[in-house]
Amino acid sequence: MLIATWNVNSVRARMERVLEFLEVHRPDALLLQETKVAQDQFPYLELAAAGYQAVDHSTGRWAGVAILVPDDVEVTDPVRGLAGEPLPAEARWVEATVRGLRLVSVYVPNGRSLADPSFPDKLRFLDAMRDRVATLAAAGPFLLGGDLNIAPTDADVWDPRRFVGTTHTSPHERARLQAVLDAGVVDVHRHVVEEPGFTWWDYRAGAFHRGLGMRIDLFLATPDVAERARRCGIDRDFRKGPKPSDHAPLLVAI
Repeated sequence: MLIATWNVNSVRARMERVLEFLEVHRPDALLLQETKVAQDQFPYLELAAAGYQAVDHSTGRWAGVAILVPDDVEVTDPVRGLAGEPLPAEARWVEATVRGLRLVSVYVPNGRSLADPSFPDKLRFLDAMRDRVATLAAAGPFLLGGDLNIAPTDADVWDPRRFVGTTHTSPHERARLQAVLDAGVVDVHRHVVEEPGFTWWDYRAGAFHRGLGMRIDLFLATPDVAERARRCGIDRDFRKGPKPSDHAPLLVAI
């Protein structure tokens, strides 16, 4: 299976790039985050014309997640929303089973800053995520992909000194991410390759071309799935060209 995860930063604004990605890679599953669309505006018809169906969790203009699979593949047991998450209306979690593999697309809250009122909500979301991951990991083969808005280590940011006292690298967030990993999953990209593999770059100041990035989009999988991963990496071409997202898609072949 070829599975990809991609924060598209508005599926409507990036629809041509999404369709291009589907045509180039023909993934068995594409996990989308930050779709920023209400359910009645989700592009089901455009995706169907490209040969894909969607299980989405869409509630409005800010968050939104989806799992896209070829339209001839059965998708079962969809779950929208995460038990215990602090703000269910934000649509940050969707899961379903595809070809015997439980898949999750997740968009963890940004948190904004350590002093922002939304930062505790980020930590609560990660606590709820840990609990659900523990349940899924105990149940069978499972892979989660998405924008976790956490750089796991200092090696996952372009200059750790620039992030001291900020979100994405704080001890609070990294401890929560470690608790998720301890619930029974493996960081697949780091399991397969050692290079940083940045997935996000600011739109400003030429950050992408200067290599000023972060690795905040991850695949987490049960060890049996991670062991079957043949390759894992990003497609930088989709951070280039017309109307790119500020994230590049991350792909894993299992």
